[in-house]
Amino acid sequence: MALVSTPAERFEDLQEYDYPHDSVTVTDDGAEMAYVDVDGSGEETFLCLHGEPTWGFLYRKMIPDLRTRGRVVVPDFVGFGRSDKYTDIDAYGFETHYETLQRFVEALDLEGVTLVCQDWGSILGLPYAVSEAPERFDRIVAMNALLTDGETELIETWHRFKEMVVNADDLDIARVIDGGCVSDLSAAAKAGYSAPFPDDASKAGAYAWPPMVPQDPDMPGADRHARLREDLREWEKPFFVLFSDSDPMTEQYRDLFRELVPTADDEPDVWIEDAGHFLQEDAGEACAEQIVEFVDRH
Repeated sequence: MALVSTPAERFEDLQEYDYPHDSVTVTDDGAEMAYVDVDGSGEETFLCLHGEPTWGFLYRKMIPDLRTRGRVVVPDFVGFGRSDKYTDIDAYGFETHYETLQRFVEALDLEGVTLVCQDWGSILGLPYAVSEAPERFDRIVAMNALLTDGETELIETWHRFKEMVVNADDLDIARVIDGGCVSDLSAAAKAGYSAPFPDDASKAGAYAWPPMVPQDPDMPGADRHARLREDLREWEKPFFVLFSDSDPMTEQYRDLFRELVPTADDEPDVWIEDAGHFLQEDAGEACAEQIVEFVDRH
């Protein structure tokens, strides 16, 4: 299966995201997963996972505050950002993405981690952190997150979004993200989100993700989330549910997590105001402030 790399010049002059980056090999056929690894002034390690159809650039407004408490690691999933991209939609699968995340964390030997995850970052990150490698994770921040074991029906808005992506002739990445925000994206932000995708073939990962969300118990990944649901009932480490006030795609999961996870109810019952699905973009500074306070509480 063909692998391509986005030309480096596409990422020149990124506004607020000029951190040094590196990569690690995460598949048997040599796909590289890119990441930024920002040193901080504290002892914490934050692992920030993005979703559809974004990349690590999404966390640029949060890194400055998070790094006041420690190291900030922000990878790009394969198919996104600076990471290698398959040009065949069929090359992507739930288990492929899950295994690349596992290999990435193990390659960097991350420990004592505060997981910060949203959208697909939560679909992949939560089962890994809670059920697969809980010894590596000290805290979890679930931001506009999902529990996709096939038992909770995805809303009509999500189904319309999926069909829009699947049927697009040439997906406008920046437009998708702009539509998922309360605020209007600046020209610089639109350029940043579009940078990883020089042509339609490079967007195969973005086309693949929406139909891949487990929608019934027989789909790949649903079994991991069924186990996740049970393991969350026994989770004893700090768990912060941090959702925005204007995201119909995920709002049904907010109370689910707060009621399911024993420690979630110990945290403040807060909403990130004036923010949509991409709350890191709409209100990144406010999100980071809440997360820093969460870390300080524990």
